[in-house]
Amino acid sequence: MKLYLDDDSVAAVLVALLGRAGHDVETPADVGLAGREDPVHLTHNYRDFEQLHDLAMAVGGHHPGILVVRKDNDPKKDLTGHGIVRAIAKLIASGTPIADCYHVLNHWR
Repeated sequence: MKLYLDDDSVAAVLVALLGRAGHDVETPADVGLAGREDPVHLTHNYRDFEQLHDLAMAVGGHHPGILVVRKDNDPKKDLTGHGIVRAIAKLIASGTPIADCYHVLNHWR
């Protein structure tokens, strides 16, 4: 799966784990968007992504799919890099559509 990580999610460990799992990972630095403001480049605020999804759907638009990792600052709930890779694998294996959908990966642990 081709994945674009936001500025707040580009930990080297996560990028490496996703790459080893066979994903094509792109980061803001790869496309010249590192550090850009929210209107140009969304950050780790999942509500921003949900609003983007809602807007695209409201106007009849499309997107390749939005995968969100919620951080609740609770070690029992927050996903690690390995947990994110496993959640993506479970989502893909389920056959659930990804394009034009908004998925919270925490629900796929």
